[in-house]
Amino acid sequence: IEESVRAIAAAISRANIIAFPGGFSGGDEPDGSGKFIATTFRNPLIAERIAELLEVRDGLILGICNGFQALVKLGLVPYGRVTELTEKSPTLTFNNISRHVSTIVDIRVASLLSPWLSACKVGEVYKAPVSHGEGKFVAPAEALEKMRAGGQIATQYARAGEPTMRSPYNPNGSMWGIEGITSPDGRVFGKMGHAERTGDNLYKNIDGDFDMKIFESGVGYFG
Repeated sequence: IEESVRAIAAAISRANIIAFPGGFSGGDEPDGSGKFIATTFRNPLIAERIAELLEVRDGLILGICNGFQALVKLGLVPYGRVTELTEKSPTLTFNNISRHVSTIVDIRVASLLSPWLSACKVGEVYKAPVSHGEGKFVAPAEALEKMRAGGQIATQYARAGEPTMRSPYNPNGSMWGIEGITSPDGRVFGKMGHAERTGDNLYKNIDGDFDMKIFESGVGYFG
């Protein structure tokens, strides 16, 4: 374990970007890999390297699905740093339907605070596959208002181009239709929809744009 921690910390020191994957990463064990990832990255040495990446080297962090869960449980979103959570901290919990959901949803861009969304425009709607059992974003009203005011609500589940709480358009019951949020400066971005699942000859029977150009935008940030 100590060897792995040192290797992860060293890799972060050489990187501009940390990307936490989705897709049942780590076999989704134990009890959801987001929790496992968060436990690992709370190690003091790794947390120190994350702080250096964000606060000294102007780096970026991305988390999708399991990765989003890890970012929330670390506090990197919405707070922008690894921090201890309280009962008032935002979290991701079990879907309203109490089971795994796998479908394709509409995602509306709500804010351009994040460099990860620099290729998008507010109001644009993209298609995104979702596949999760714990994707419901919940937070106290005060935290939601603070995120809204700061532009940290990045993307929302949409119906006819507008944010929605209605199932199945909002597949998990996330408050305010939240699909993705950012840190206060936008450089940490977490979302549930699998924006990485793009490519030729996918979803041929579903119209819409699946490519938010998140990865091109992240790399371009350092150009």
